[in-house]
Formats: sequence, C-alpha cells, structure tokens
Amino acid sequence: MQTLSRIYNSKIEVKKSTFLSYLVPIVNFKEFHEFLKTEHTKAAHIVWAYRELNKYDRIVENQSDDGEPKGTGGQPSLNALRGVELINVGVFVVRYFGGIKLGTGGLVRAYGSAVNSVIDEAKFEKFKQKDKCVFFVPFALMGRFEHFFESRNLAFEREFNINGAVWSANFDEAEFEKFYEFAERFETVKFSFLALPLSSKRIF
Repeated sequence: MQTLSRIYNSKIEVKKSTFLSYLVPIVNFKEFHEFLKTEHTKAAHIVWAYRELNKYDRIVENQSDDGEPKGTGGQPSLNALRGVELINVGVFVVRYFGGIKLGTGGLVRAYGSAVNSVIDEAKFEKFKQKDKCVFFVPFALMGRFEHFFESRNLAFEREFNINGAVWSANFDEAEFEKFYEFAERFETVKFSFLALPLSSKRIF
C-alpha cells in the first residue's frame, strides 16, 4: 500500500467542463473540504472519495457524487484510489460545468481521468502502520521533548495540566524505538508512559 504526506493537484478539461483534482492526506481531508466549498462557490459539484485504515486495521472507504448522477463521480474516483493501492488518502474533484452534458458514461470517464491525472502528479511513499502512544511530560522536560519531535518532523497533540502535559503521538515501529530510547531515561523524573503502541510489544 501507498500513501502521501502533502496535497497534490491537477486540472483537465472535458468538453468545456473543467475538472480540478486534489489528492489529500486523510488528516487534512475535512479541513480541505471546507476550504474547497468556500473557495469554489460557483462550482457545479465537489465530488470526493477516500480510503483510510481504522484502529482495527480495516480499510474504510467512502465517496460522494455531490449531485452528479449516482455512481458517476464518487465511485470512479474511489476506484482510481484503489487502483494504485492508496491508503489514508482522499481525493476531491471540483467540476465547473461547461454547458455540454457528458452523459453517464462520459462522466465516469471524466472523473476517472481527473483523479488519474493528479495521481500521475503525486509522489507516493510506502505506507507504514502507525499506532498511538500517550505519555505524561512534566514542565521541566517540555523543551527536550519539543526539540525531539520538531527535529524529526513528528506530529503530536497535548493537553496541559498543573504539572505538565499529557501528550499523544502516532509512531511507526522504527519511530517508536527511537522515541523509547530517548524517553525511557526520564522515567525517574516524573515522565511516564500512559498508553503504549502495539509495536512496543517487540521492544519489551
């Protein structure tokens, strides 16, 4: 399976209709959908599809024709994602109607071509399963942990309390091994793991 870490876009025209396509990491999907609805208020349709892996390691798929005839927009878009085994990725196709009706078959081909055009533009990376780790960091160690994450371009979330913050982050196996090597030395100074990722079973 493959995934991506940034947004890609492309544009095609079919019988005077313009199709703007966007491949989006699943973490940006909802926010980007709202952006497109604001940015393209005059568009006829914003068709979408996505594939993601849920916490039970099952692939979840969804799609929308957004007013196009049933099965002519979302399904061919989803099929294109399946064709290159993309995971944790969504696609949007914004259509500006050009005045010429494409018919059912024409719409299926047009949306499929629109998604394939942005797939051709994208650079994919091998998909690595990531699991959540939750841990507590006291204020005295906050700077060290911030530096660790920022220097490795790793995302995190945290909620502060009176003693420090509860952090959560998603790691693949190799990332967690590096993090564990860094973090375990602080377990004697009030740092603590609260929930370990599944990959940690290979370490302990």
